[in-house]
Amino acid sequence: MAMRCSRAIRHIVVSMEVVGVRGYAAAGGKAKKGGKGSAAADAPKASTLSQEIKSTTVVGANILKDGTDPKVLPDSEYPDWLWHLLDKRPALSELKRKDLETLPCEDLRRFVKLDNRERIKENNTLKAKN
Repeated sequence: MAMRCSRAIRHIVVSMEVVGVRGYAAAGGKAKKGGKGSAAADAPKASTLSQEIKSTTVVGANILKDGTDPKVLPDSEYPDWLWHLLDKRPALSELKRKDLETLPCEDLRRFVKLDNRERIKENNTLKAKN
């Protein structure tokens, strides 16, 4: 049923393109000046914040209605784990090449998690083919 509907819709769309059916006009029937891709529309908008405010506050981090953006603190005020969030972690193929008995606990957990994920995906693809 859905296949017939999609074919019918595709046929209508193709026939409309061949015939040249017009789409909706802009509000008020007037065309925009400059049109698509004009230089004025592509230019970036100037920021209204000063450079000093940008460097001392986290702009846009406030989620409260009456709150203010938080101030940037010195590095010593943040926890140590924060600086390791973006460190590269080994992929499953790298972990498979290493000896599992010598892996640290964190890498061993990662190996089990990624290996389980890979086995689940393989089982799903086998079941989908049948």
